[in-house]
Amino acid sequence: MKKSRRDFNNLLIRGAGSFVLAGPFNAARATLGPITPNQKLGIVLVGLGSYSTYQLAPALQQTQYCYLAGIVTGTPEKEKTWSDKYDIPKENIYNYENFDKISENPDIHIVYVVLPNSMHAEFSIRAANAGKHVICEKPMAMNVSECNAIIDACKKAKVKLGVGYRLHSEPYTRELKSIVHKKDFGEVRYVTADAGYYSGSNPGQWRLNKALAGGGALMNMGVYSIQSAIYGSGMNPVSVSAQEFSTRPEYFKDTDETITAQFEFPNGATGNIMTSHNVNINRHYSNFENGWVELNPANHYGPLAGGSSDNRNWDFPHERQQKLQMDDFAKHILHDAPNLIPGEMGKRDMIIVEAIYQSIKEGGKKIPLDLGNMGL
Repeated sequence: MKKSRRDFNNLLIRGAGSFVLAGPFNAARATLGPITPNQKLGIVLVGLGSYSTYQLAPALQQTQYCYLAGIVTGTPEKEKTWSDKYDIPKENIYNYENFDKISENPDIHIVYVVLPNSMHAEFSIRAANAGKHVICEKPMAMNVSECNAIIDACKKAKVKLGVGYRLHSEPYTRELKSIVHKKDFGEVRYVTADAGYYSGSNPGQWRLNKALAGGGALMNMGVYSIQSAIYGSGMNPVSVSAQEFSTRPEYFKDTDETITAQFEFPNGATGNIMTSHNVNINRHYSNFENGWVELNPANHYGPLAGGSSDNRNWDFPHERQQKLQMDDFAKHILHDAPNLIPGEMGKRDMIIVEAIYQSIKEGGKKIPLDLGNMGL
């Protein structure tokens, strides 16, 4: 009997709050195969929605260290379309029922989970149990406990884990991070990070279904704001307070529309973030003792734009961010390069997300955060 993504979502919704790990890791049946530094790693995309279709798959035609080796879809019609377009062999095409058979496929080294948030934990863990490295799209999971389950499964299976935060490989963002790290303008005093888009009029989309998305703008664009505030300051926040606003409650019935939050950082710096499904906004600003840096736009697919108080050159060539991101993860596996986006970073962000929701629930109360250097 064929199962669609909707069938699996329904199962996960019914099982919410009682997430069960996939079966125990079986080293005897998991086949990763020997990896040599000069080879290209095979990636299978799990879920063929718009992000896979219009961003990841085209990017994998440009990558140097990895390639599109296979697909996982619950829609049979997509199997032929993708196979014809990308020359994917039949044995590398899977559905949600036979997904675990990827353990027997030596062509596949990395599983990229590109599904609704409610399915991230299940398929990341099943991928690890199959002995494959994992990229989990952001946000990493529905909650912190699921993040822990993913991290634990990957450690147990001795596979690498990355999160789909593409901007860490993007040159304008890397320049901002370098300025912060080298203290070109001294200590950070203030950061602001805004990320949002206008959702339009499609109330049936899964991002407006809390059971599938876990939340609204905060669980989608909001993690970019959290990320930006952190790498724009070089520190994890020590507290957060937050507020929620809705100007279209008839449309955003189940999920948050607009959220603002205020951070405090260990050095006394402060920050503001804003995220929304009802406003097109895309900006980062860091203020230092002796200067400033701005990215505007700061988090869309590019090209981005930057400026700073020292009038340095911010003219970087544009490449697909997803290409850079996936190549960086492949280099981590092949050449032991740094993992720019480890699972601990995704977990840290979910800790902050949960604290923001807690603050809103408690009327904007300041919630302390004990993150140390997690994810930095």
